[in-house]
Amino acid sequence: MSPDRRTVLTSAAAGVAATAAGIAQAGTARAAGRDRPGDAAPRRETFGRLPDGTRIDRWTLARGGTRLGVLSYGGIVQTLEVPDRRGRGANVSLGFATLEPYLSATTYFGALIGRYGNRIAEGRFTLDGRTHQLPRNDGPNSLHGGDAGFDKRVWDITATGPAALTLRRVSPDGEMGYPGALEVTVTYTLTDDGDFRIDYHATTDAPTVVNLTQHTYFNLSGEGSGSVLDHRLELVASRYTPVGATLIPTGELARVAGTPFDFRRRKPVGRDIRTAHPQLRYGQGYDHNFVLDKGITSRPGPAATLDDPASGRSMSVHTTEPGVQFYSGNFLDGTLSGSSDRFYRQSDGLCLETQHFPDSPNRPDFPSTVLRPGGTYRSTTVYSFGAR
Repeated sequence: MSPDRRTVLTSAAAGVAATAAGIAQAGTARAAGRDRPGDAAPRRETFGRLPDGTRIDRWTLARGGTRLGVLSYGGIVQTLEVPDRRGRGANVSLGFATLEPYLSATTYFGALIGRYGNRIAEGRFTLDGRTHQLPRNDGPNSLHGGDAGFDKRVWDITATGPAALTLRRVSPDGEMGYPGALEVTVTYTLTDDGDFRIDYHATTDAPTVVNLTQHTYFNLSGEGSGSVLDHRLELVASRYTPVGATLIPTGELARVAGTPFDFRRRKPVGRDIRTAHPQLRYGQGYDHNFVLDKGITSRPGPAATLDDPASGRSMSVHTTEPGVQFYSGNFLDGTLSGSSDRFYRQSDGLCLETQHFPDSPNRPDFPSTVLRPGGTYRSTTVYSFGAR
């Protein structure tokens, strides 16, 4: 285990304690009768059934002006409603109105991603002298845990606070080729201020690799409203990881200065997206890991800020992770109809996936994603919303 990884596994426990404290404070506020209009206890309803008859639930949380809808299938964020500058709420996450499209889509709308977020070259890695073969579901590579990753699994969900859900499952040894039985707990919390906080926790009974993330597509103008190319993005990253033709990192940590990848000062997403740069050709836009200046941290630190001039909505992202994958929705091709019954076209949403770097199991110079028995994987990301 690398020193970097050991640091985040031990000291990030403070983040989980902070979540517990936040829940306790929310409970105190409820007892004192200080809940604001729109706040509501977690609510569960049936969303649909899998072909084998398994019931899929939809849970709803409401707190601080934010309303969150979560599915037990894939841990999917099905809706995320936040107010604009006039106080009008809208769903800012792409997704579907019914269960069936989620079963076949390969877009990962709103999904909880594991065991390994992002790509692993050739779907193969070697750990402690043993080579493990994963499904190749993205050309020659493995993407987001394989063709039946965490996004295609049913999670056990319980309400664990006034506005908190805890999702649990055990990924058995050998699932999608990954070694070790992995016990995973993910907590989705809406804070009193309406922030969306995600706390990840995992343990294993054998050496394995873990890189969990969340794959919500954001459109701050509202789902189905069109392109996000006018959204303004800032990334607290002086470097990024260039990729080859199949979107696997070359191993270089390249400087963003003087390139279309320089988002250190906020700029429209579409300003440089059609620049004749080979990296933009590989991904048909942005589909790259940005190396956060803060590195791995015990508490969530600054990663990104996004705002929409049209609605006035803004979103900031803080994380304990060392990277963020910025994906500009390049492969949305107009064939999928979303929850507003409108077709999604290229760049109708974007993702900011907090993570360790792609292909880290094959890159010993990248921060390690190895988890061993006796260790604990912990990671926290917070999406905060505002309007002006």
